[in-house]
Amino acid sequence: MTKAWSDSDPIETQEWLDALASLVEYEGKERAQHILQKLLEEAERQGIDSGIAQWVLPYVNTISVSQQPVYPGNIELEAIIEASIRWNAIAMVMRAKNKAGGVGGHLSSFASIATLYEVGMNHFFRGATKENPGDLVYFQGHSAEGNYARAYLEGRLTEKQLINFRQEVNGEGISSYPHPWLMPNFWQFATVSLGLGLLQGVYQARFLNYLENRGLLSAMGRKVWVFCGDGEMDEPESIAGLALAGREKLDNLIFVVNCNLQRLDGLVRGNGKIVQELEGIFHGARWKVIKVLWDSRWDPLFAKDKSGALIKRLNECVDGDLQTAYVRGGAYLREFLFNTDALKALVADMSDEELGQLHRGAHDPLKIYAAYAAAAAHKGQPIVILTQGVKGYGLGTSAEGKNIAHNALDMSEEELKAFRNRFKLPIKDQELTSFNFLKLKNDSVEMKYLLAQREKLGGYLPLRHVVSQPLAIPTLSTFDVVLQGSADRTMSTTMVLGRILNILLKDKTIGPRIVPIFSDEVRTFGLEALFRQVGIYSPVGQLYTPEDKEQFLYYHETQSGQVLEEGITEAGCLSSWIAAATSYATNRFPMIPFFTYYSMFGFQRVGDFIWAAGDMRARGFLIGATAGRTTLEGEGLQHQDGTSLLSASTVPNCRAYDPAFGYEMAVIIQHGLHEMVAEEKDVFYYILAMNERYNQPAMPKGVEEGIIKGMYLLSKGGDAKHKVQLLGSGTILNEAIAAADLLQKDFDVSADVWSVTSFGELQRDGVAITRANMLMPEQPPALSYVEHSLQDHHGPVVAATDYVRAYADLIRPYIPRTYVTLGTDGFGRSDTRENLRRFFEVDRYYIVVAALYALMKEGAVPASMITAAIKKYGIDPKKPNPITV
Repeated sequence: MTKAWSDSDPIETQEWLDALASLVEYEGKERAQHILQKLLEEAERQGIDSGIAQWVLPYVNTISVSQQPVYPGNIELEAIIEASIRWNAIAMVMRAKNKAGGVGGHLSSFASIATLYEVGMNHFFRGATKENPGDLVYFQGHSAEGNYARAYLEGRLTEKQLINFRQEVNGEGISSYPHPWLMPNFWQFATVSLGLGLLQGVYQARFLNYLENRGLLSAMGRKVWVFCGDGEMDEPESIAGLALAGREKLDNLIFVVNCNLQRLDGLVRGNGKIVQELEGIFHGARWKVIKVLWDSRWDPLFAKDKSGALIKRLNECVDGDLQTAYVRGGAYLREFLFNTDALKALVADMSDEELGQLHRGAHDPLKIYAAYAAAAAHKGQPIVILTQGVKGYGLGTSAEGKNIAHNALDMSEEELKAFRNRFKLPIKDQELTSFNFLKLKNDSVEMKYLLAQREKLGGYLPLRHVVSQPLAIPTLSTFDVVLQGSADRTMSTTMVLGRILNILLKDKTIGPRIVPIFSDEVRTFGLEALFRQVGIYSPVGQLYTPEDKEQFLYYHETQSGQVLEEGITEAGCLSSWIAAATSYATNRFPMIPFFTYYSMFGFQRVGDFIWAAGDMRARGFLIGATAGRTTLEGEGLQHQDGTSLLSASTVPNCRAYDPAFGYEMAVIIQHGLHEMVAEEKDVFYYILAMNERYNQPAMPKGVEEGIIKGMYLLSKGGDAKHKVQLLGSGTILNEAIAAADLLQKDFDVSADVWSVTSFGELQRDGVAITRANMLMPEQPPALSYVEHSLQDHHGPVVAATDYVRAYADLIRPYIPRTYVTLGTDGFGRSDTRENLRRFFEVDRYYIVVAALYALMKEGAVPASMITAAIKKYGIDPKKPNPITV
């Protein structure tokens, strides 16, 4: 709390206040703000505590009436159009509810944000033209009904589609939320998972500057608009990118936070003021803050309030008070807010009904336009508009402004009548409950106006329009230095990745399109050669002399840098990756991102972003480096990845691979480029890379197809009485190779060794074949790729991986014989690779025991042979189960 001081010289105080008033009148608010900030800085320098929160200003509109520009549109026509859209959004939800029952929908979210959208649609949001890809608008996910309702008026969606809202299975409906996967010609961004849209928006705005600073694509004055609710700002992703935006002065970025003071269940800050809290956060991150709190009906009151009593009272009210006052109406507002003689005098000439018409700024197009115009013109900072609205605005007494607004799925006949009257809709009483959609006549002034405004701005939004731009990619032979192996030199697959990136970056066609992205582990991965080769992107270049300047691979930042090293933020990196991976659609300029990160910090930490990337049809490479649970010696539980491949297998358009050898990685990356860049398929690749060094063999002939499909025969066993099939992936493949030698030497068992690059791809093939066989039972059954590959190779099958058993178990249904899997279930721990593999029971000796056990299950060898192996290799049968310790 600010300490109250007695005024020992009120005349001097008034002189200071008069000086400030004169400064505002003759030089403007911005100059006054600058002077005040300088005074505060000087006070701090002299050790004077001002006792005030510097970054929180009074609870009033930032833009005064005198600063408001003339509204350029026909506000009466816009009101008619907006009212029609509001009705159609309601009708769509109600018809879906009545037709399909429990498919759901939201009434209150769009009701709160409608005017914010309409002012933008009529005057600011630029659509794509032949010359300019247009603005990028991240619409709030829960308000999709409004986007559909407008698109219906524009003639872009049919009545049948609206009737089938949230009923997509038969191919006639439209999706619940913004989903580009389901509506690839409509939605650009997946935003309904709260918080993801805001962080994506920050990095999207930054990526536009990155493209321009690298000389690849002009930014063309494009803006990134991000809409969200105040409750959504509690998500950590919502504020994670604010400092980056401020630091890089992203004045092409505009956040619009709809502060209706409510979350899904109730108030955001009932005991506080969310607008003021957010103002402090954004100011601290060096954003320009514009507040739109009160509509035009409040202006005369503020003008009459010469003493500042009204502003003082509004500053005192917490959000819970403001919500209650709105819901209970004019009479309550009079008693609650205007509770002193001075305040009562302000509204003495106003009726309770007139007091009830004092609305919030998010529903006043004049105030919104002024804020948008100021935001669009502002230079040198990102901009946030904090606008105060009402959840469920216009929906009636059962929902408007109330805690239950988010879950409102119905309106009574009386509420429908009130809604119609309030928004002056041409609907008769008997037609209200039929929920017929309103359609503007083609020759009406409203329709002509709606279309003309969008034509001025370039075209419709939201709209996803992909222009085919296939690029020529290097042939596999280009990677010959990798395909030939490492001879006597030991190399990790991460080092091989460095060689592959080096080759790609030198390619004249796709080299400039490569976007290497890292959180903060470039040196850890041994890829610091990129610092010298292409530089680290910085919008201001390098303003300092790096301490390692004399080193060959010094930390080199440059405005034209190609590497995006984002700092320790996997979520930020994924957002940059998504911006690059969807550039083919958003910018009509394909880019090829490689985001390399600690594999354990990938799907586990930012899986929601990866799922959104799949929804948005991203194309690019995710590289899970330092992968595996036993390859990363010494790091322990929190760092060792045993599950990401299993997570990746659940993302439908993610193709996940675990290459053991460099040539496998080269084949996979070259094939990925062919699919995504040449064939323009909407898939993305997750490829693991290890830091364990071993000899990299040359590529055998004819294995390319098997590498991509998921498995191929690496080596054939010798002659022996008994036969087994050993499957290995990643570095554990080397253990399988060693186990095959032990089986032959110690037990006269022949083992074929298979390299499995992707159990996930094998499972998808198996699922597809099984489904086809089930639905065409009279046709000869087809074989899955696994069955086809193993059909001429006899004996039980043993699979060993550096990941949980469930990963190798993905193909169990397609192996109609004994199948034993070994994996690294349980928590990781620190130790050497050798000790870790023995602890998790995935080393060569356990593979031998598992192979003998599988043979015993099939009656081929006695149990005594397994006992002998256990004794020979020093295995303790009483060792604790790694899953439980």
